[in-house]
Amino acid sequence: DRAKVALIRQNRPAIRSKGRIGRLDPSTGEFKEWDSPSGPRSHPYSLAVINDKIWYNESGMRPDALVRFDPQTESFQSWAIPSGVGIIRHVWVTRENKLLIHQSSSNRVGLVTIKDLAN
Repeated sequence: DRAKVALIRQNRPAIRSKGRIGRLDPSTGEFKEWDSPSGPRSHPYSLAVINDKIWYNESGMRPDALVRFDPQTESFQSWAIPSGVGIIRHVWVTRENKLLIHQSSSNRVGLVTIKDLAN
């Protein structure tokens, strides 16, 4: 159901339903999907890109998870968000390549420092 794909930028992964992220290459029409680590109930949300790595929140899980996806290796890493509550609805990338996150239901803001951008 490609109509539900929300493209962020051309040829970049995008968030969609069913616990998957996907990429549409507009020049070829090729569409590829990957299952988010927590599966169909993960509800990927709040996507950001730092050095070609895709960062997003699995908003359907408790505690929420912060997920990193590397499209080159097609590998995922995920971390539980320490507050354990609150749904991340907004993510911004700072000038220093940190993630600024806002948890709407707990009214908390967090700053995520990414220590190794090469991996």
